[in-house]
Amino acid sequence: MEQEQRWILRIQRRNSRKDAERLIQAYYDEIYVYAYRQTGNKEDALDLTQEIFLSVLRSIKSYRPEKAAFRTWLYRIATNKIIDERRRRRLNLVDIDDIDMPDEMDYLRQSEHRLLLEQIDLYASRQDGTVERIFRMRLYQGLSFREIGDALDMPEATVKTKYHRLCQNIRKEFGHAYSDAE
Repeated sequence: MEQEQRWILRIQRRNSRKDAERLIQAYYDEIYVYAYRQTGNKEDALDLTQEIFLSVLRSIKSYRPEKAAFRTWLYRIATNKIIDERRRRRLNLVDIDDIDMPDEMDYLRQSEHRLLLEQIDLYASRQDGTVERIFRMRLYQGLSFREIGDALDMPEATVKTKYHRLCQNIRKEFGHAYSDAE
């Protein structure tokens, strides 16, 4: 962490390309996995990862370690970029010829599961922006309620309440098909 703070300071003060590369390298795989879990597509995850780090480097001068850990700040940017990308993609239609089809049994099983996840994801995206961020940070990042609270600058109890209320609403909306991702 101490080394990370030195890299950040040199990037902020001198626009150090070498330190920027080190910082990106330190988090690249982690952010790629995070993006991949939410997109399910290698190319999309790679593109998103690149966009996330470009955004990080553009705004790194505004990063303040006393407000949040760098990792928390990074994930806040990543989450916002992923939400933006999901909203933009909802507007685009997919050509059926562009879809790779698995074998029939796998396809049936996966399509039922994927459909439910897409419905839940869409439901979550229609919630208040804070609730959607909590949902994504908990489900896709696996962050604790405390970490989410720190990232969103709100009490852990508030985060828990909002998350559990959303889970209850999802259960009501989708019945027993949904199991709480805690």
